[in-house]
Amino acid sequence: MLSVSQRGQDMPVSPFRKLAPFAEAAKQRGRHVFHLNIGQPDIATPPVLFEAVRQADIKVLAYSHGAGTDSYRQKLRAYYHRAGIEVGTEEILVTTAGSEAILFALLTCLNPGDELVVPEPFYGTYSAFAIAAGVTIVPVTASIDDGFALPPLADFEAVITPRTKAILLCNPNNPTGYVYSRAELEDLLDLCQRYQLFLLSDEAYREYCYDGARATSALNLAGGEDYVVVLDTISKRYSACGARVGSLVTRNPDVFQTAYRFAQMRISPPGLGMLLGEAAVALPESYFDENRAEYQARRDLTVRRLQAMPGVRCPVPGGAFYVMAELPVDDAERFGEWLLTDFSYQNQTLMLSPANGFYQTPGLGCQQVRLAYILNLRDLDAALTCLEYALLAYPGRTLTEEVLTEPAVSFSLPEAN
Repeated sequence: MLSVSQRGQDMPVSPFRKLAPFAEAAKQRGRHVFHLNIGQPDIATPPVLFEAVRQADIKVLAYSHGAGTDSYRQKLRAYYHRAGIEVGTEEILVTTAGSEAILFALLTCLNPGDELVVPEPFYGTYSAFAIAAGVTIVPVTASIDDGFALPPLADFEAVITPRTKAILLCNPNNPTGYVYSRAELEDLLDLCQRYQLFLLSDEAYREYCYDGARATSALNLAGGEDYVVVLDTISKRYSACGARVGSLVTRNPDVFQTAYRFAQMRISPPGLGMLLGEAAVALPESYFDENRAEYQARRDLTVRRLQAMPGVRCPVPGGAFYVMAELPVDDAERFGEWLLTDFSYQNQTLMLSPANGFYQTPGLGCQQVRLAYILNLRDLDAALTCLEYALLAYPGRTLTEEVLTEPAVSFSLPEAN
């Protein structure tokens, strides 16, 4: 009998899309669903990106160099320079989104059967990339009690074996929003140097840190030249998720050349996407200032509302646009499904991401959810009001002495002039 590969059977369902069938059914019933499950910003993609494609004088949309066009790599080099990161074009490999950068890094730095240490909770799709590469993820658990800070180095050392070849982290972090400090990154690099491990750093949310904080790139760690591989993308930075353009950046020439050979397998990155990318990286710093302020306002609203809900625990995230919250429910996945099948408030409900899909350790995250604050303030507030009513109505809530007061919508428009 024909059967699909074991690799395919092991491929996990996306943790932020697993409830999608229930959401579609809810919409067919006429219910409005607020999507807080996925990091798809509602901020408009800058018009100059589309204009760059419209104005392009292209007779034949041909293959580019396998590492990307020289024009785009030059502009990326200038972007990294403005971000305080000095790299040459020969150290930048353009990829088909950050996803391909992650996969190329795993294929380049690890052999099948090797182990990859990742602090959990982590971006759920890392599990899929690891399965595709034949790599085993070994988790080191962070705690909501300290806002999901980097676990103690002793916890990392405890899981290192002869099979361990790399440590992977996302900074600012998806799903927790935690921003790793320079000191934490330096400690990790020291660990990598002592055990001869690669340090893979996913920096997709570099610009989005709040309260005046700035993310430290692993490329700026002294002595990291041989160890550091940065994985990057324009998706979240410029609200251009559909462009599918990313980059793998490393000063290790062996890593670069090996990743480039994998890149030749798919011939070249997206041609029109690189045109979008060139226009994107030319945007002024004020573009990030405006968006950063908007996301911080959304974060502040989300955290304030969540922390006011009885039984909810929610650390203040320092970056990205996600919060991890612990809810007073028996099972977050069951609760998320119930939101879409049985609950509505004013014919509205919300879709969230159950956090068990962001943990490798069985049983963890069963009462936690990830919420993406990617909606405008009015819609975000309405979604959180739905959540507050839902937590009071859910049959599997775990609070035994709730104060059943009616939630108040907190968002108001400024008075008209």
